[in-house]
Amino acid sequence: MSATTEQSALLQGLALYDEMVAAVDERTLQILDRRRRTAVVRRRGWLVRRMLLGADVFGLVTAMLLAEWLINRRSNHGVMATPSEILAFVVALPLWIVIAKLYGLYERDEERTDHSTADDFSPVFHMVTVCTFVFWAFSYLTRLAHPYPSKLLIFWAVAIGLITTSRAMARAVARRNIAYLQNTVIVGAGDVGQLIAKKLLQHPEYGINLVGFVDDQPKDRRAELEHLTLLGGTGHLPAVIRLLDVERVIVAFSNASHSELIGLIRSLRGLDVQVDVVPRLFELVGSRVGVHTVEGLPLIGLPPPRLSSSSLLLKRMLDLAASVLLLVVLAPFLALVAVAIRLDSRGPVFFRQVRMGADERTFRIWKLRTMRVGADEEKHEVAHLNQHLAPGGDDRMFKIPDDPRLTRVGRWLRRYALDELPQLVNVLAGQMSLVGPRPLILEEDRHVDPWARARLNLKPGITGPWQVLGRNSIPFAEMVTLDYLYVTSWSPFGDLKLMARTLPVLLRGRGV
Repeated sequence: MSATTEQSALLQGLALYDEMVAAVDERTLQILDRRRRTAVVRRRGWLVRRMLLGADVFGLVTAMLLAEWLINRRSNHGVMATPSEILAFVVALPLWIVIAKLYGLYERDEERTDHSTADDFSPVFHMVTVCTFVFWAFSYLTRLAHPYPSKLLIFWAVAIGLITTSRAMARAVARRNIAYLQNTVIVGAGDVGQLIAKKLLQHPEYGINLVGFVDDQPKDRRAELEHLTLLGGTGHLPAVIRLLDVERVIVAFSNASHSELIGLIRSLRGLDVQVDVVPRLFELVGSRVGVHTVEGLPLIGLPPPRLSSSSLLLKRMLDLAASVLLLVVLAPFLALVAVAIRLDSRGPVFFRQVRMGADERTFRIWKLRTMRVGADEEKHEVAHLNQHLAPGGDDRMFKIPDDPRLTRVGRWLRRYALDELPQLVNVLAGQMSLVGPRPLILEEDRHVDPWARARLNLKPGITGPWQVLGRNSIPFAEMVTLDYLYVTSWSPFGDLKLMARTLPVLLRGRGV
């Protein structure tokens, strides 16, 4: 290559870089500036792995010390750990970390946008259970240590709780660090690509910094996405990744041909980026899909949209146990709230409304009253304030931000979704579940398409995917799809995960 050609290529590269930098937002520039100044690229994986490692070591050591303290505090005779027992624990500590890595407990934050501590609970529970048993068996067979069964039992229970809690705190700290953010490019600026961009922008906790789109034939961007720039065609993607330190590429139905996309994705393997591909028929792909192969050809298996009798019985047993416990524990709080409602405005404490339930059977839902008496008669007067009437909204849903009909106490209850607590009575009566599809009013239910009626195969829930993933920002059609995927992909662990993710959403005050 001649000097003139090299100089021309260099100038073109600099011009492209200047053009991209001028187009990206301030957050991207902050990330680039930090990496340029430090000359060290420390990404999310580097940060989170070390934070989680520290959390695991802290949880294990603290659990051991706490078990030791509790046993000695309750015992009249000395049961202090022997030097060999302490040595065995210290030597085994690195093995715990290796086993945690084998369980995949340090890699998933970098790979998955929505990975949370709720996803860790099952593997942490399994790992601690297995390792505690192995430690006891090793001690018993070798006689190198003699841990008391009661001490091991306390260690097991405390370790599960402490490791899970420490991991949640570690992630909370990591999310405050700029290294947690992942510069992300979406390949495809069509309807699907823009839908993904909208969802990612609604969830800043995912740590995704959207740099822009790459597409040869982009569609006009939605109003809420106009700040995201078009970085060029698919041919520019490798240059965009290098120049803007992109860490994640989401392939979302680009207009490029099939062979071009395959070649493009394969070429990214050498660029140290996470590649996510939106599957065809993504509207049908839930969390329980399985991938199997026929002579190396992968097939995605969709589970049948039905639950066995044993699964329904298990779900009902969990609902009964949890609803009784919560009603007993929350009774004093609900009494105080009832007094506050009566003092704040005239009218009843509770509000009841007809909703569509499982198997097309209607029921009356219990809620704490949050609006003044006669609010239903005033609905036509405030209909013009419905946020879903704006461009890009969905007029099948009705939601008014800062609804003028709300009472002072009602506004606070709505903010933290506390007005939903009386629905525990509906759960106890068998009309609802703790987790399930959104309970629709009859006016909304008539808009549900026939294929989506399977969402009524399970009882409506106090919480569910709609409440956790976006609530009022999710349009009606997407909400129905989420409910359908929840029902067709139901699992006990899925319910536990949704319940665990509900509390942070409520604490952030996203109820209104």
